[in-house]
Amino acid sequence: MRLLHTSDWHLGRAFHRVNMLGAQTGFIGHLVATAREREVDAVVVSGDVYDRAVPPLAAVELFDDALHRLADLGVPTVMISGNHDSARRLGVGAALIGRAGVHLRTDPAAAGTPVILRDGFGDVAFYGLPYLEPALVKDEFGVEKAGHEAVLAAAMDRVRADLAERPRGTRSVVLAHAFVTGGRPSESERDITVGGVASVPAGVFDGVDYVALGHLHGCQTLTERVRYSGSPLPYSFSEADHRKTMWLVDLDADGRVAAERIDCPVPRELARLRGTLEDLLAEPGLDRYEEAWVEATLTDAVRPADPMARLTERFPHTLSLVFAPERALDDPDVSYARRLAGRTDQEIAEDFVAHVRGAGPDTREQDVLRDAFDAVRAEGTVREVPR
Repeated sequence: MRLLHTSDWHLGRAFHRVNMLGAQTGFIGHLVATAREREVDAVVVSGDVYDRAVPPLAAVELFDDALHRLADLGVPTVMISGNHDSARRLGVGAALIGRAGVHLRTDPAAAGTPVILRDGFGDVAFYGLPYLEPALVKDEFGVEKAGHEAVLAAAMDRVRADLAERPRGTRSVVLAHAFVTGGRPSESERDITVGGVASVPAGVFDGVDYVALGHLHGCQTLTERVRYSGSPLPYSFSEADHRKTMWLVDLDADGRVAAERIDCPVPRELARLRGTLEDLLAEPGLDRYEEAWVEATLTDAVRPADPMARLTERFPHTLSLVFAPERALDDPDVSYARRLAGRTDQEIAEDFVAHVRGAGPDTREQDVLRDAFDAVRAEGTVREVPR
């Protein structure tokens, strides 16, 4: 069986001030064309279909168009909700849409109920594990402490139990939206840390033939059977070195995996440039970036006059301007943003306590802060507040 594995479309998202709807439309056309030309048997979409719980109308219309085009091809599609999606909204009409061959899996309780597709060698069971917010699903899965590993392990126990009851030789594919240990994050994924832990070990998924992951935006192989497709388009300059692709995966009669990367259309190259303003304007080696989307980090000791206007004369698609004078981090003039770069909300809060009180939080207070951050995120998920 031939699968096309993709994820993290983030329909409705912009790249800085650039509307990405045209590029997203181009990707959907590329996806449909690839499914047709490469004779794909099933498309799997591993979450974050939308960028927000309440997406803009144009994004919903593009999603509707994608479903119709895939259904018209007669290619079954299996799709799960991610941490950016509203599972309840995405799942509306799932049973009805499923009759057209588009299978939406947004209910955690159905983790052990597969979509069964057949090829010349027999059945392939597709299990959809939507994003599992630990605080909200721990009771469903009967785990005592809310954590990513615990709820995913419980969901996978249901998968393995169902698979054990199926005819011998049934192959299996799991779709999951999670941060798996060994994956490389970028700056464009929303933090899903719970209790100080964001990632789960790949061993949680043992026992199935292929795991189609979503959440991280870089295409990557954790094992031959566990892969991220990554996002089809860039959503931050931290993805400047990404090669945006989908996985074309062949499952043979015994469940062995052969995978090929299929490149996605590139709307415009990304470039991260660093140096003084005069150097960036004069350096001949930067000619190749004059049509790229540019993030320019200026290292001038004193902020130059009209830097954006001058940069856009040479690099008309400059989208981000960062000032980072070459100073030590303990210099009082170092920006607040630079001092916070790479730090978690928990670390920032603990530093604030230390600054105000003169001593950092003890272990009990650290737990209180951690529980507070977890509760706020869970509440936001329940209320489906667009962020």
